[in-house]
Amino acid sequence: TLEAHVRLMLREILEAARTTADNWEMDKSRELWLEDYCAQIALLASQIIWTEETARAFEDMESGSETAMRDYYKVNDDRITRLIKRVQGPLNSNLRTKIITVITIDVHSRDVVEGFVVQKVTEAADFKWGSQLRFYWQNCPPGDDLVSFTHEDQKTCVIRICDW
Repeated sequence: TLEAHVRLMLREILEAARTTADNWEMDKSRELWLEDYCAQIALLASQIIWTEETARAFEDMESGSETAMRDYYKVNDDRITRLIKRVQGPLNSNLRTKIITVITIDVHSRDVVEGFVVQKVTEAADFKWGSQLRFYWQNCPPGDDLVSFTHEDQKTCVIRICDW
């Protein structure tokens, strides 16, 4: 069906966005990467990366790094600063709106990370992390009945909050 085809294509585009987002700091900066994807895909890929990076900061803290979350806060802040500089230059209306939307989500995400630092949240098992809307790029968990056209051997976006 047309719906199945569109869903599969969007999953493939999201997978490409997710893969290229891994190289924001090396191949193509995030503020330029945003031009390659529609707003919804760029926002979703950004949220997946934020979830992965925040989880990694918790893992680093649990392994003994006392500054992992503070360091990640600085990464978030730097990304926002670069997006703000980009939006201050000449842009078409659609790109400007997309970047401003990403900035809005990024500010919220940065503030969540700052809250972890201030409140000394050091474990991923803490409710303050579990209560956040988190976006995972993974295979569909066995037994979950997701409305998805993704094959079992492919990853998809799984969104969680307060999951225990």
